[in-house]
Amino acid sequence: MTRRDHHDELHEPPASQNAIRRFDVFAEYSRQERLDKGYAENEAKGYGIWLAKVVAARRFGRQSERAKASSRGDHADEEPEALFRSVGDGLQTDETFDHDISARMGAAFYESVFAPAITEARDRGESYEDIRDTIRKGWKPTKSAAKR
Repeated sequence: MTRRDHHDELHEPPASQNAIRRFDVFAEYSRQERLDKGYAENEAKGYGIWLAKVVAARRFGRQSERAKASSRGDHADEEPEALFRSVGDGLQTDETFDHDISARMGAAFYESVFAPAITEARDRGESYEDIRDTIRKGWKPTKSAAKR
């Protein structure tokens, strides 16, 4: 065994800085679906965070006028699809995704644990509903983050 192999064996994957929410799983799952449809990374991130916020708002009884009109079938103001969408007064961009999802859990955890786990689940054909709770079970925030 080489010195590097021994180090890698002892090296544990990074832990999340905060609890992982269904919201995080849904935003990432949606981002990856968008990438599969050929959208650019920045658009996929913006769409993932936007969709997660729209679904969360509907779940908790808040719905924008545009979403209400869309659900009623009002399409008088149909326009080409925007690069980024807004929720409330805020534009949901790739930077919003990076702040609200990646930075919140920690970039190292997002890149080496979280996003690859969602990718693997999707590759196995698992839906968001299949994984939204089970995938998060072993991911506990670091002790220092939990004290905040």
